[in-house]
Amino acid sequence: MLKVKSLTKVFRQGDYQIPAVNGISLSVANGEFASIIGKSGSGKTTLLSLLGTLDKPTSGSIEIDNQDTTKLSDRALIDYRCKRIGFIFQGYNLVPNLTALENVMLPMEFAKVPKKQRQERAQELLDNVGLHDDKQQRRPGRLSGGEQQRVAIARALANRPKLILADEPTGNLDSETGKVIFTLLHEIAKVENTTIIVVTHDLSIAGKTDKTFRLQDGKLEAKTKKI
Repeated sequence: MLKVKSLTKVFRQGDYQIPAVNGISLSVANGEFASIIGKSGSGKTTLLSLLGTLDKPTSGSIEIDNQDTTKLSDRALIDYRCKRIGFIFQGYNLVPNLTALENVMLPMEFAKVPKKQRQERAQELLDNVGLHDDKQQRRPGRLSGGEQQRVAIARALANRPKLILADEPTGNLDSETGKVIFTLLHEIAKVENTTIIVVTHDLSIAGKTDKTFRLQDGKLEAKTKKI
């Protein structure tokens, strides 16, 4: 489970202090799929960076399965991110000279998983997201946008993370493909018993997630099941 308590991130600009995230508290259970919505500048990206341990809060705590990540050292955070948190980006961020299979294997290589296990896990994950046979051997340039995002999802799942964070994962996709990807993420949350949090501007899709958090001026404005 993800538990966030009184999370604050303040940026300094000269003599001014700007609270990008201001006292946010929220929780998302294992197997739940939650969305974060809000206007540009509302703090969505900053919050996602904090949850992913890519940035450190000014105050507050972030617990992932009872581990307070704000208390980990920089060295420990690198290992924690590798093994416990998966990331999905709008631009896919796949390595262009690697095949789909090799892209999914890569996080497991960093985690020192034996090669045979890396390959078996990657094949299984790509099968689960609907990429079979020869497509697993294609490089990203020979895959459609929707297929590349499926590879990115499989890669995010590689090390069996407790938390997956997705930043506008359907932003580069057409509406129909975007709906397919969101449905896939929802299914993965349940099957893998993984907490998934997605930042999205698409209110029609956000309304279909288990929880929706709305941010305004760095504060949690509302939490609803449906928008």
